[in-house]
Amino acid sequence: MKDMGLWSEADWIAAIAVAVLGVFLAIGAKVATQSEPEFAGHPKGLYMLFFAEMWERFSYYGMRALLIFYLTKHWLFADGKANLIYGAYTSLVYITPVLGGYLADRYLGQRKAVLFGGLLLAAGHSLMAVEGVGGQSDPTINVFWLALAFIIVGSGFLKANISVMVGQLYKLTDVRRDGAYTIFYMGINLGAAIGTIMVGYLGETIGWGYGFGLAGIGMLAGLVVFVLGKGALNGVGEAPMPLSKSKEMLLYAVGLASVAVIWALVQYQDVIQSLLIVSGVGLLGYVLYETFKLPKEPRERMFAVLFLISLNPLFWGLFEQAGGSMSLFTDRFVDRGGVPASLFQSINPIIIILVAPLFAALWMWLGKRGKDPSAPAKFGLALVQMGLANLVLVWGAEAYGAAAMTPVFLVFAYYFLATTAELCLSPVGLSAMNRLAPSFMASLIMGAWFYMTAVGNFVAGKIGEATGGEGGAMTKQGLLDIYELFGWISIGVAIAVLLLSPIVKRWMHLDTLEDRVEPKAE
Repeated sequence: MKDMGLWSEADWIAAIAVAVLGVFLAIGAKVATQSEPEFAGHPKGLYMLFFAEMWERFSYYGMRALLIFYLTKHWLFADGKANLIYGAYTSLVYITPVLGGYLADRYLGQRKAVLFGGLLLAAGHSLMAVEGVGGQSDPTINVFWLALAFIIVGSGFLKANISVMVGQLYKLTDVRRDGAYTIFYMGINLGAAIGTIMVGYLGETIGWGYGFGLAGIGMLAGLVVFVLGKGALNGVGEAPMPLSKSKEMLLYAVGLASVAVIWALVQYQDVIQSLLIVSGVGLLGYVLYETFKLPKEPRERMFAVLFLISLNPLFWGLFEQAGGSMSLFTDRFVDRGGVPASLFQSINPIIIILVAPLFAALWMWLGKRGKDPSAPAKFGLALVQMGLANLVLVWGAEAYGAAAMTPVFLVFAYYFLATTAELCLSPVGLSAMNRLAPSFMASLIMGAWFYMTAVGNFVAGKIGEATGGEGGAMTKQGLLDIYELFGWISIGVAIAVLLLSPIVKRWMHLDTLEDRVEPKAE
């Protein structure tokens, strides 16, 4: 580490990072506390939520950028096991919003749930900075498991509820709603990009504690903006009914108790796998039970929903290699020119910021001409692109030789194809769930969508574990073999989806969707 006068290189970099955080915090606080009810044509509450979510994503994705390296280089887990832990962690992040959303809807309200979740996240990111001496025999590893548990449960209280609050700022007929979510979505990806770059750089080049500590500061910055901007919400996100202090404290105690449960679960990935299988079968059975009680058109719409949801595990299982096996590949087998490997995870959010408006315009342009692909066709296109991302990387790496370092442009090509695939599936899927599900099953179906996304994240861990081979240590050729296999599987499934898409589109009954009267179960 270089000595730069009275301050070391680490001190200078940390100071610059905190200064950048301070600038963004000042902007967020300024917008949140201004007296005018609107800013740039939208309620100022939107911008307060924009900055709060930006900081939460800053901390989450910054920590995610370092996690696989922290597991392999500090705690000394084998590559396969580290990928499995990563997959278990990310899957639980997508499951806990079920608890947080339920408690917010029924009791706490979204605002208090977000605040509580933010406090848990700040605690978790702060605990991540407690390094110990490293190695699995170090008892400090229990602090690491606790940090993951706090982050998982904190995300459960914050992740879904802050998005709900954005919609609550507008009337259902307000034409600004789509634009508001677009602005909010940009905040998510701006925070992800900046967090990955700043936290990843500090963690890899200066020290783990610096990177994770900065992630914790980012989360605290988000909480400050959220608290200062309470008045900008105009009562949005409050509890549905008055809540006694004792009952409110009991709900917080439930949240803290769930931290203890997650602390145990995240250490035993096989248990998570069993729970996902059992609960998944139960969820599917219940949805089918309700579906077969519906009249013909809504029943067929539910078949379309189930078809789309069933594709989540494969897509996210491949896409989420970005934070696991793909990061290890980039670190060890790519000619990076000295750039820390974690920074390459920022390519995805940066491409989204640049390309998402173009995709939105493309769908509108095609829609006006009656040529907009159906939701199942877009899912098929997403799987084609995800498969090609794998195959382009494999073919390129093999063309340069298994013993040679892989050129960095192939990593950019991989992330570009994976990101355009994401834009064909993720926003399209969320829209389809909202449009096609009967009103009395809307929340259940949205929960099922995220549940299968969680399954996909666990599948990602299993695929990543396979890249480690029997000995658990990843080899370049071993990873390329697994990536090629799943690349062809993705394209094969994509062809089947594209062939079936006309049938699934007919099941959607889009011609009668707008005028339908929501059916109830018979």
